[in-house]
Amino acid sequence: MNKVVRRFRSLPIRSRLAMLVAAAVAFGVAAVSVTCWFIVRGKLYDEIRDDLASAASRAQPPSILNGLDACDESAESSTNTGGWRAPSQSYIQIVKSNGKSCIFKGSPGKVKVTDSDTTVAKNASDEGTLRNGTDTKGNSVRVLTVPLVIDNGPGNRAVVQGYAVLYAFPLKGTDSTLNELALVLLVVSGIGVLGAGAAGLAVARAGLRPVDKLTDAVEHVARTEDLTIRIPVEEDSEDEIARLSRSFNSMASALASSRDLQQQLIADAGHELRTPLTSLRTNIELLTRSEETGRPIPEADRKALLASVKAQMTELAALIGDLQTLSRSDAGQQANTVQVVALQDTVEAALRRARLRGPELSISADVQPWYVRAEPTALERAIVNILDNAVKFSPEGGTIDVVLKDGELTVRDHGPGIDAEELPHVFDRFWRSPSARALPGSGLGLSIVARTVQQSGGEVSLTPAEGGGTVATVRLPGAATPPPETL
Repeated sequence: MNKVVRRFRSLPIRSRLAMLVAAAVAFGVAAVSVTCWFIVRGKLYDEIRDDLASAASRAQPPSILNGLDACDESAESSTNTGGWRAPSQSYIQIVKSNGKSCIFKGSPGKVKVTDSDTTVAKNASDEGTLRNGTDTKGNSVRVLTVPLVIDNGPGNRAVVQGYAVLYAFPLKGTDSTLNELALVLLVVSGIGVLGAGAAGLAVARAGLRPVDKLTDAVEHVARTEDLTIRIPVEEDSEDEIARLSRSFNSMASALASSRDLQQQLIADAGHELRTPLTSLRTNIELLTRSEETGRPIPEADRKALLASVKAQMTELAALIGDLQTLSRSDAGQQANTVQVVALQDTVEAALRRARLRGPELSISADVQPWYVRAEPTALERAIVNILDNAVKFSPEGGTIDVVLKDGELTVRDHGPGIDAEELPHVFDRFWRSPSARALPGSGLGLSIVARTVQQSGGEVSLTPAEGGGTVATVRLPGAATPPPETL
């Protein structure tokens, strides 16, 4: 059985569907055919029963009593039955209580007597018995045995004790009709099953054609890594295949977009890494050549070179750290570390770091409680990046205003501001305004801020401030009090 199941599961799905349809139709046709056969059989048998009952309802003439003792059991004998003869093709015989029987003239043969027949003869009051039987030649017959009733005149009917009348009708014609019906039903059922199998296979092929297209598309993508392929779907179609095709198209679009972003990230990262690496290599080669030639570099120049190498190493480390942060965000690795974060505490921690980086600046803060769901480290990094930008672009002795109220964090600096045509690009990866290219940085800070805030369900924007400078606004969903599970 297990081998059959395994072999069935190994078949193509369209073959399995065709077989299942054929099996279901075969079961239904078989049930209908068997039911039909038994109904027809019952109807035919009911007709024979009615005919036998009609014959048995007639009382016998008194003259039949003259030949009861001398009647012969041979169908060819001329028994004195008062001229009563068996109807055409019908069996009629008198059954005695001792089991012997007398055959009427015209009866095609003798029906074998059973105990039920002699019981009717003994119990004259019995209503009779209906059964299947055979004659002495082995032919099947339908038998009705009733007590012998004599008609002695109008309203005078008498039952003869010890005798019964056996009426029988041959079943040869009925069995032949039933056999022909069974053959017809079998042929029709076979044709129906074969037709159902063929129809099921055709329907399966037609229904699975979109699946074949989807399979071809997936195999094409696996073989060629071409994510531009799309499966055509009718706009008004809402069946499972259409939904699956739309899901595949959406997945392919998302994968293509992700791959394009990765390729762009790699290209941009390579471009950004080339500059500090080239400068670092040049400075190291100068130091190495000085050692090899024996011509030492002046101490002031040597310190400047070493400071430049250190700054480039710091910039390179920061760039790599930013790239790692973006890659973790792209892969969705922070989703498992989301928790309730006290935003006011995160802002205070970022403010302490900002004051260390800009000791000459005046940083004012008005921070009110607000609790959000986010990844703590990423959120702090994003707020630090916003404050670092404010510190970087603020003039010496300038002020920075930080306000956290009702889930909205605003950071305003009094720097040169951002031109209107540059605002749409401030959150792009590696984008840096012309005025900021001489300053340290990788161009990834605000991109990290945008990604972190979006993952936390919030919004971030940069707008020019009245009177000069820039206002960075971060809106995060949350509440002024922590949820109960954190208490």
